[in-house]
Amino acid sequence: FVCLFLNSKREIKMRKFDSTKIWPLKSEQLLHIQDHDFALRPGFGGSPIPVGIDVQVESIDSISEVDMDFTMTLYLRHYWKDERLSFRSNKNTSMTFDGRLIKKIWVPDVFFVHSKRSFIHDTTVENIMLRVYPDGNVLFSLRITVSAMCFMDFSRFPLDTQNCSLELESYAYNEDDLMLYWKHGNKSLSTDEHISLSQFFIEEFSASSGLAFYSSTGWYNRLFINFALRRHIFFFLLQTYFPAMLMVMLSWVSFWIDRRAVPARVSLGITTVLTMSTIMTGVSASMPQVSYIKAVDVYLWTSFLFVFLSVIEYAAVNYLTTIEERKELKKRGKASGMYSMDAVQAMAFDGCFHDTDVDMDLPSFSDRCEEHEPRARAASVCNLDTPRGKRKRSLKGNVGRIILQNNHVIDTYSRIIFPSVYILFNFFYWGLYI
Repeated sequence: FVCLFLNSKREIKMRKFDSTKIWPLKSEQLLHIQDHDFALRPGFGGSPIPVGIDVQVESIDSISEVDMDFTMTLYLRHYWKDERLSFRSNKNTSMTFDGRLIKKIWVPDVFFVHSKRSFIHDTTVENIMLRVYPDGNVLFSLRITVSAMCFMDFSRFPLDTQNCSLELESYAYNEDDLMLYWKHGNKSLSTDEHISLSQFFIEEFSASSGLAFYSSTGWYNRLFINFALRRHIFFFLLQTYFPAMLMVMLSWVSFWIDRRAVPARVSLGITTVLTMSTIMTGVSASMPQVSYIKAVDVYLWTSFLFVFLSVIEYAAVNYLTTIEERKELKKRGKASGMYSMDAVQAMAFDGCFHDTDVDMDLPSFSDRCEEHEPRARAASVCNLDTPRGKRKRSLKGNVGRIILQNNHVIDTYSRIIFPSVYILFNFFYWGLYI
């Protein structure tokens, strides 16, 4: 019996000095969580608790013009003091916990105003950190991705600058219970040096604060993360502006084509009109359906008007040419004859070059040919000696002279007026919006 007693006493002494067998206190016991009601804010019933905020922006993931929102990933850190969490520490060191302790203590209920979607990253575990200091000061950090509204103004698109903001506010506690402020003033907002966007320059980041009023609950402190985005213009120059300029200049080629080449001038005009319509449709498809005119709409619709007017210009030239032909034929007494009808139809439909002075002497020509040979043979032989036959033989060396001599006066003025007005429009447009 004595031996058993001595052995048991020795085992008890060994257990006492074996530090590996001592169970450490739980975090709840060390922070006295069970002794307090953490459903209430610190200092409940007294002055409002100050909660400091600082933010580090990791990235701006996307900017959507169609949805009018932006997506941002950031580190959100809260600072406050809760004396209920104070503990004894000989070395005055803090304790760090993960997200499992958050549900057992009081934390600020900060939310993002005008937020559409948001989530806390959870790979490989929830990206939440809680650090408690011996005097009760608390640091609560989250890694969050949030999509929020940005009220964009597209009146100067794509030469625009958009000002967006991410707003933070307490949901339940008004200014009588919680005072939200930037922890380090303007230095509370920091960004990654490598943040870049495909379509925007980030001009500035700034932090500001204000108050928000709700008629049913009162005034709340609100913090703002403001940033200005200036759009890259080079992409739209390549995809929209340069093609529109080229289509307008291509429509001017019609003024240098002979006025009687109907298929050439009509097909060129219709092609440029359809191409401009395609460019305008592509731009509209990537933009929200706003009820006001954008800067790109002004440019594209003006360019479309120049292309359309070039088609109308040829319609006027063709019509006036037909009138001139008929008047000339009537003067020669051929308005109702077979030759006059053939001349008008040839001018309107075959797209070939016909001068009014070529077929004016057809009666005398046919009379001369009838005196020597049959009508069909005489027509073919004598046709070689007509001005048309001579012109065909020398056409290759005199194309420029023929075009200048046989153009309409409207074409002559159009070659000067259209480019001059379009250049003035471009000068005014870029000077106004840049």
